[in-house]
Amino acid sequence: MSQEGPPITPTGMAALRARYDHLLGTERPQIVEIVSWAAGNGDRSENGDYLYGRKRMREIDRELAFLARRMKACRVVDPARQQDRGRAWFGAQVTIADEYDNQRTVTMVGDDEQDAGAGLIGWSAPMARALRGAAVGDLRRVRLPGGEKEWEVIAISYPEAA
Repeated sequence: MSQEGPPITPTGMAALRARYDHLLGTERPQIVEIVSWAAGNGDRSENGDYLYGRKRMREIDRELAFLARRMKACRVVDPARQQDRGRAWFGAQVTIADEYDNQRTVTMVGDDEQDAGAGLIGWSAPMARALRGAAVGDLRRVRLPGGEKEWEVIAISYPEAA
């Protein structure tokens, strides 16, 4: 893992590794078996199992290559080891409120592990860029597709070291 490159949490890296291992150890061998069986059936030009299997194998190989590149490029940053816990940095769980006092809690994670529905925002997302370095009480303006919105930082927390 490099010292430069996009950050990722240990949990995010474990998820990438699990996906890679699943594809390489489970899905790909199953597809290889199906393709081998289908190839032994004779004419391959109209053999759906063979054609689909080859297509799926190419998809799996592409995803394996992508995952390998991402795991090599990303640097693991453990949010529990953050020294400056008074400001919002990578891995921080930030509670924000808009002008109508609608509160929302987001966690700033790596771009590979973002999931807006679960409150995980990617490190390079507009919201995360606006919140970087913010302290409790700071006002941050975010340009969203629906227009500009101002948020106040209500609370900042980090996971505890294991």
